[in-house]
Amino acid sequence: MAIRPITVERFSLVSSKPFAEVVAAFEAVIGHPDMQEFSKNVTAAGSWQELEQVVQAAVGPSGLMEFIRFNLGQILQKEQGADAPQILRVVVGNPLIMKKMAEHVPDTASYAPVTILIDERADGVHLSYDRMASYLASYDNLAALQTARALDAKVEALLSAAAN
Repeated sequence: MAIRPITVERFSLVSSKPFAEVVAAFEAVIGHPDMQEFSKNVTAAGSWQELEQVVQAAVGPSGLMEFIRFNLGQILQKEQGADAPQILRVVVGNPLIMKKMAEHVPDTASYAPVTILIDERADGVHLSYDRMASYLASYDNLAALQTARALDAKVEALLSAAAN
């Protein structure tokens, strides 16, 4: 049995824009494939090039796609009413980026795709992301770490654009 301590860095920023505007800006640049169709297309791909085409067709201008979302605010609203804070967790990524990390550090599959949290608080709308490079730092693999840092920069730019 092995236990590995992982220190995680959280990127977080606050927007003064309304929650719906932040979410709309975020959604505008990520892909929203039908996941059943996407899965069928991945399975049907007969070569690496065909798989790349399937993924490229699914990602948005950010190079990322939505895998699933959890509307946690909806749960709060059931008890607290319409004034409860909105909380949205969106799992996003790009299978081609994940592959580049996982071929060097298989544990990457525990961390990718990544979670984006968008939530309302008293001081504004928070956009948060746990940096992939922080998850992979302890594995001492430069190739995976470089890819993780590029992913972090991509996600952080996306969140900054959505916030502003």
